[in-house]
Amino acid sequence: MSPTDTPRLLPWASPDGNQCFLVSDGTGYVSRLADEMEEAQLDSAAELLAEAHRILDARTWTPGEIHLLAVELTSSLADVHRVAESRGARLLVPDDAVRDGDEAPGGRDLSGQGSGLRLPAEAFG
Repeated sequence: MSPTDTPRLLPWASPDGNQCFLVSDGTGYVSRLADEMEEAQLDSAAELLAEAHRILDARTWTPGEIHLLAVELTSSLADVHRVAESRGARLLVPDDAVRDGDEAPGGRDLSGQGSGLRLPAEAFG
């Protein structure tokens, strides 16, 4: 299985809130845009985490500040979770890491697809 066989979960949703996927070799414009957006989301999460530590360490917060922090952390966690799902689903593992009988969603048997690298069933999570 090659990376182009696995749809990439993109770091944004459609206008109606559905997940967006891309099938490509990872070198096109949309792939680069997705990489840049994922990097920005991870950078934002790191900055927010530092801010959360600062606010919580000060021990002088108001209920409104804690509520806003919780909202922002929840949003950031959702972004980071999506990045982790996307990247995890595209990880390649050696053939010997896939056990006989492992199945991906939709009933695809991962153990009998020939030689090469394959994704474990857990990657489709």
